[in-house]
Amino acid sequence: MSTEITTDVVVIGAGPCGLFAAFELGLLDLKCHFIDILDRPGGQCAELYPEKPIYDIPGFPVVTGQQLTDNLMAQIAPFSPEFHFSRMVNSIEKLEDGSFKLQTDADETFFTKVVVIAAGGGSFQPKRPPVPEIEQYENKSVFYAVRKMEDFRGQDVVIVGGGDSALDWTLNLQPIVRTLTLVHRRDAFKAAPASVNKMKELVAEGKVNFQLGQIAKLDGDDGQINHVHLATEAGDLSIPATRLLPFFGLTMKLGPVADWGLELNDNTIVVDTEKFETSVPGIFAIGDINYYPGKLKLILSGFHEAALMAQAAKAIISPGERVVFQYTTSSTKLQKKLGVA
Repeated sequence: MSTEITTDVVVIGAGPCGLFAAFELGLLDLKCHFIDILDRPGGQCAELYPEKPIYDIPGFPVVTGQQLTDNLMAQIAPFSPEFHFSRMVNSIEKLEDGSFKLQTDADETFFTKVVVIAAGGGSFQPKRPPVPEIEQYENKSVFYAVRKMEDFRGQDVVIVGGGDSALDWTLNLQPIVRTLTLVHRRDAFKAAPASVNKMKELVAEGKVNFQLGQIAKLDGDDGQINHVHLATEAGDLSIPATRLLPFFGLTMKLGPVADWGLELNDNTIVVDTEKFETSVPGIFAIGDINYYPGKLKLILSGFHEAALMAQAAKAIISPGERVVFQYTTSSTKLQKKLGVA
């Protein structure tokens, strides 16, 4: 069944700039929902360099991508934004009243008065393994993300990869599947040590199979796999499987944004510098995804853009309402919203 959601603002992209937008929108009593193709907040910071130090965030001599994400999530917690992970916005339609209808690939429909595109360099797309004819199994028995855990209950699951996504889903799915095999090309992992240790405990208990090797071929019919073939040092190994989850990393593409009728400049979205509104009124773009003369692709620039965008969004959502600019340091009203008064 499709799901319908109505909100003030839909933010596409849950990276640092999108997350800070929720703070600025929240100060103005605007409710927002996030849609992100990744399975967690943080965007590039959390996905590509969670442990990499960042030195140009004001007030932080050094902060990692994950620490910055964690701090932003704590900062916006008082406003309770809602997150919809592991899905992509397929289409945006402007309605007669000026509001928007968004459709996702998870069969959701969002109705909103304002759209904020904070998608960094574009949407992350999963890298397809170099396996012959894998396309015929995709979205039937081969998946690059877990949308509903129940779809994997009682299945024979093979997970390929050695990063956080592979380890997280190994731990999360193990209790509900029939069998689970984790495949990685080497016995070393780029994942949280606690997750690696827990996985090894499950292997020792016989609850998870771990296999060194690389995926080579799939067997199956009509989109349904029945065996996964691995190339190992000992030769070909065939594993019974009804579901395959390859986590081979992500690549950045502009994706469906290119088809939304927005003015583009070299795969970025053209905006004004007063409101950071696109060529379509009511749709804004902040962060690395946007373009204007003098644009600097810095997180701190995106924070500034988010603040001005929020003021313009308030005028769209509450036309005619007088908004008095206030400082969080001196406004009791704002401090109450933040829970610090």
